[in-house]
Amino acid sequence: MSTQEATGSPLIALVDRLWAAVLAGDERAATAVVRAALDDGMDPESVLLDVIARVQSRVGEEWAANTITVAQEHVATAINERAIAVVAEHDASRTEPSRGRVVVACVDGEWHGLPARLLTEVLRLRGWHVDHLGAHVPTPHLIAHIHRTGPDVVALSSSIPTRLPTAHATITACQAAGTPVLVGGAAFGPDGQYARLLGADAWAPDARAAADRLERHPLPRPQPDHQPIDDLPHLADQEYTMVARTRPQLVRTVFTGLEDKYPAMRGYDEAQRERTAEDLAHIVEFLGVALYTGDEALFSRFLLWTAGILEARGVPARSLPPALDVLGRELKDFPRAIDILHQATKRLTDAPATVGGTR
Repeated sequence: MSTQEATGSPLIALVDRLWAAVLAGDERAATAVVRAALDDGMDPESVLLDVIARVQSRVGEEWAANTITVAQEHVATAINERAIAVVAEHDASRTEPSRGRVVVACVDGEWHGLPARLLTEVLRLRGWHVDHLGAHVPTPHLIAHIHRTGPDVVALSSSIPTRLPTAHATITACQAAGTPVLVGGAAFGPDGQYARLLGADAWAPDARAAADRLERHPLPRPQPDHQPIDDLPHLADQEYTMVARTRPQLVRTVFTGLEDKYPAMRGYDEAQRERTAEDLAHIVEFLGVALYTGDEALFSRFLLWTAGILEARGVPARSLPPALDVLGRELKDFPRAIDILHQATKRLTDAPATVGGTR
């Protein structure tokens, strides 16, 4: 952020006005802010990415800091989706398609659809013909759409790293159908490292960068005999498969063992016990995806993020190391899993919890 922006530029004032309307749950006021900006001549792409997207990022940050509720977060997201629609419908956004066809979709199981919607509208502004399939698109349906429409590229979005195994299968299926894949979203890592690992044809950190990348030159179509990626060699030990298959059992066992290691749990009410079980399920799921990618840092980042979330909600993060210890005892015959747990425990005890980090 520039000094001018930090000291109160018109752009920051606009962001603040939209944030105030979103926080108040006032859809009419929010859409009025966006419509007025467009009427005053502001570039529609800037409204999408420099205003609405910034406000949505703040929604996530405030939720992580426990300053807004889950309900407020849902309301805010719904209002921002409506604000995007106002931009799409405005006369300033009228653009005739002059480029190729892009299919924009979220990975199966990925419900965070707003980033994909932002990309869709930016691409339409840049002259692309876009099929927006939205959140949670099952891979067979995506492939059927590809065969029917013959797009130039599939843009695949995912925010949660636990969807990476599914993203891998989807990338491979799209390429087998002869269509290159551009991926984006927090799931693919801060610098797109998991996009490269899973064989995507290109990666972009945000909608503007994705549109720029497609404008520079088209992604080449995979050859008919193209194999996007061999099986990841580290998966030969079957640790990922075993952890993924036994996740419910592991969660139950760790929950029971944690009551002995962390006696404060015995005083939890039903809602607290349910949330603890959910947290343990996420821990096991993220351990699984760390095994899938072969990246210990993925799990450690998630644990540090979780610690910050717990602390913001008045739950001591010191409950996490005992849970990892119990889980480690259950996975004593899985050397890669044990190493990931040990490294994460060390990072968790060495570093202070930070709210709002990358999941």
